[in-house]
Amino acid sequence: MGDEAWRALVDVEALTAWMDCRALGAGPIGDTKVLAGGTQNLLLAFNRNGARYVLRRPSAHARQEANDTIKREIQVLSAIADTGVPHPRLIAACDTLDVLGANFYLMQAIDGFNVTTGMPALHARDPVIRRGMGFALVDGALRLGRVDHEALGLGGFGRAEGFLERQVGRWRKQFEGYAALSGWSGVELAEPIERVGDWLERNRPSTFKPGILHGDYHLANVMFSDTGPELAAIVDWELATIGDPLIDLGWVLTTWPRPNDPTSMKIEPWQGFPSADELLAYYRERSERDLSAMDWYVVLACYKLGILLEGTYARACAGKASKETGDRFHARTVALFERAMQLI
Repeated sequence: MGDEAWRALVDVEALTAWMDCRALGAGPIGDTKVLAGGTQNLLLAFNRNGARYVLRRPSAHARQEANDTIKREIQVLSAIADTGVPHPRLIAACDTLDVLGANFYLMQAIDGFNVTTGMPALHARDPVIRRGMGFALVDGALRLGRVDHEALGLGGFGRAEGFLERQVGRWRKQFEGYAALSGWSGVELAEPIERVGDWLERNRPSTFKPGILHGDYHLANVMFSDTGPELAAIVDWELATIGDPLIDLGWVLTTWPRPNDPTSMKIEPWQGFPSADELLAYYRERSERDLSAMDWYVVLACYKLGILLEGTYARACAGKASKETGDRFHARTVALFERAMQLI
């Protein structure tokens, strides 16, 4: 995103005045840099008076509910501040539209790196560290799943009752909503979505222990420490809710890079990272949750992720997202549904 594009979304003068009212630094905002953060939100890093901030707000072509989503991110980040779950510290938030025309918040800049964009020399040359990074990812999911959401005041953050029963209908409805975008039909996905959805309904686990789930938990949504295998932060909380934390584990297993899969996430170097089976065993040894229906969670992850990715493709067909990104996401959607069909 160029300078002109982000300035259309962030009125620097208005932001400066808002920060002044909250005693957040002094002087001009400078050293601005747009960070990678998906297609739904803008992440703008900047300096002010020697302090580093990251601003998050909806993008120019965000979904209709984007402002409500930002409010939910603010709520969950505030609640987990003292839990030990690694995350960007919330600094300040604006839940009205009068400053930037959208809800937004400021968070701490994280000292660390995202593995999808490359590794520091320390990590790139040491397969033992990379193995630890895989288990650190699972540790993050374990920590989040152990948090007592009721004690943090998040009892109303999501509706745990009937959570699993709502999943198929929720995501099928989202898929059907893409029909409103011109240039997209989704015809080739209609049959697999129907078959996979029916299987999920018939084989759904009968019970689960509620907790906080991130909702989009995988390697691209965490940052690792520059000095070792530990997680520095879990980022992109837009799908966080109260439900079944095993959905996050299913997401990890589904998105874990797979050999010879051209649509899979590419991480280099890969040698040393644990296998998906090792990640599952690691979680099982450290959790009291019932993992006997884990295949169901993996199939649901294929279903949900495929539909989410197809949304970007549909928006690209309508000229509201990059065509290159849309085509790449569509290929992943097709591969995810092929994998789900094999599992069922």
